[in-house]
Amino acid sequence: MSVHITYFVHGTTTDNEDGISSGWKDVELSELGIQQSKELMQKLKDKKFNAVFCSDLKRAVDSAHLAFDGVAPIISDSRLRECNYGVYNGKPSEVVEPMQEESITERFPEGESYEDVKRRVADFLGFLKETYDGRHIAVVSHKAPQLSLDVLLKGKTWEQAFAEDWRKTKSWKPGWGYTVN
Repeated sequence: MSVHITYFVHGTTTDNEDGISSGWKDVELSELGIQQSKELMQKLKDKKFNAVFCSDLKRAVDSAHLAFDGVAPIISDSRLRECNYGVYNGKPSEVVEPMQEESITERFPEGESYEDVKRRVADFLGFLKETYDGRHIAVVSHKAPQLSLDVLLKGKTWEQAFAEDWRKTKSWKPGWGYTVN
C-alpha cells in the first residue's frame, strides 16, 4: 500500500508581493492569494481527499481553509513549516534567496538548514505511512517542504531540486503528486 499526496503551495502573501522571504514570520494572504485559494477550490471540486494537512503558519492555514473547507478534515502540522531563516525571517528575498542554496547543511544564523527541514518532512511522511496508508491526502505548505519531498520521494539531489523548482522554471500547476511507499 502507499499514501498518495497532492501538494499545494499557499496563496500569494503580502510579503511575496513586497519581495520579502517570510520564513517563520506569520504573514497574511494578499487579495491575490485569497483569490488563488478560492480558485483552487473550484479546480479541485471533483478531487477526493481523506485529509488535508497544512503548515501551522497562517498563510498555509488560511489557504487550506479557503480551498478545502468542507472537503476533508484540515489538520495543521508544524513539521510542514517553511525553513526557519532565523535572523533572516522577514528579510528581503534578494538577500535570503541566494543564501538558501548555501544553507543545505549549514543553518541560517539562529535558524535551520534545508537538511533540518528534510528531517521534519521525513518524520511527517513516516506518520502518514503509519496513519494514512492506502489513502489520498492533500498538503498545503511552502517551498522548503516541497523541495524536501523532491529529495525524499523523487530521488533528486538538493541541487536538482533547487534548479528544477517551479518557482525558477515558472511552471506552477494546481498540485504536484507524490507517493509514499
